[in-house]
Amino acid sequence: MSQEKNKMFSSKALDYFLQIAKTMNYTKAAQILGISQPALTQQIKKIEKKIGAPLFYSSGKKLHLTDVGYLFLQMAHSVNTIFDNTANKIQKTISSNSGEIKIGLLSSIEDKVFTEFISTYYKKNPDIKVTLYKLNRGDIWNNLENNSLDLAIMYLPDYKIENWQSYVSKKIIEEELMFLNHKAEEFNRDSIKLNETNDEKWTIYPDTYYINELLREEFKNQLTNLPSISAYLTTPEQLYRFSKTTKTYTALPRSFIETKTVGAETKVLSFNPQILFQLSYVYRLDKEQVPRVIDFLDFFTIYLEEENYYSRLKKKFSE
Repeated sequence: MSQEKNKMFSSKALDYFLQIAKTMNYTKAAQILGISQPALTQQIKKIEKKIGAPLFYSSGKKLHLTDVGYLFLQMAHSVNTIFDNTANKIQKTISSNSGEIKIGLLSSIEDKVFTEFISTYYKKNPDIKVTLYKLNRGDIWNNLENNSLDLAIMYLPDYKIENWQSYVSKKIIEEELMFLNHKAEEFNRDSIKLNETNDEKWTIYPDTYYINELLREEFKNQLTNLPSISAYLTTPEQLYRFSKTTKTYTALPRSFIETKTVGAETKVLSFNPQILFQLSYVYRLDKEQVPRVIDFLDFFTIYLEEENYYSRLKKKFSE
C-alpha cells in the first residue's frame, strides 16, 4: 500500500491535471500537452482511481471541479511551489554570481585586510551577500562541521582536529609569532630564546586560544618553564596595550605588529628558533562544488597578487 502511495502522483500526472483545471476542456488540454484526448482521459481516471473520488464532473457541456478536485488543485499548486522553491535554492547554491557566503574569522585574527577585501569583492559581485562572523576556535569547527559556514579563516596547524580528510586548507600567509618587550634598552639584538624570557611576567591569550597553546607547546618542547602570567586577554590590541602599560612581556602575530607604529621604547624580536604557523582558509571538501565559494577564493588570490597581505596591512594603517 505504501509503495502504491509513493507512485500515486507523478509530476507528469500533476501537469495533466493542472492543464485540464486551467482550460476546463479535455480537448484543449490534450492539444496543449501534445497527447491524445483518450490518453489524457485515461491518465485522469488513473488518478481518480488511486484517490478513490472523481476530480471533475460535467454539467451540460461544461466541466467543473468536484470538492475533491479543488483539494487536489490546492495540493498540486503546493507541490509545484515546493519544486520551484527547491529549484531556486539549488540554483542559488550552485550559482557563481548570486547567493550567500558565510565566513568565520578566528576572533584573535586582525580583520582589516579581510573587511577591505570583502568591500572590493562586493563591488564586483553585488548579488552575493558575504557575512563575516568573529568566532572562537570551537565555534568555527562546530559551524564548519554543521555546514553553517562556507569558509573559515584561522591558524594552522591545529592538531586538535582529527577529521582532516573532510576539509581543505589554503594558505593565506606564513605567520610568525613575535616577542614584544617594552623595555627596549634590555635587548640589543634581533632574536631571543624562550628560556631568556621566563624571568619576567607575561601577558598572553587565554588557555583555549591557538597562540596560547602554540606558545605553551614551544616552552614544553624547549624544556623551559612557563613564565608567570599577569593577565589573560582575548585580542591582540588588548595584549599590546596592557603589556605596553605594565611593561610585561607578550607575544603577538607579525601580521598584527605590522599594523602598529612601534615606539622606540618597544623592542620586537623573533624567537630563536622561530615560531612559525599559517594563516589559512579552511573549508569542507564539498564546498569545492560550489562555484561562488571557489570564485571568492580565486578573487582573493588575485587580490593578494596585486598587493601582498603585509603591504596591504601597512597601507591600510598608514592612510
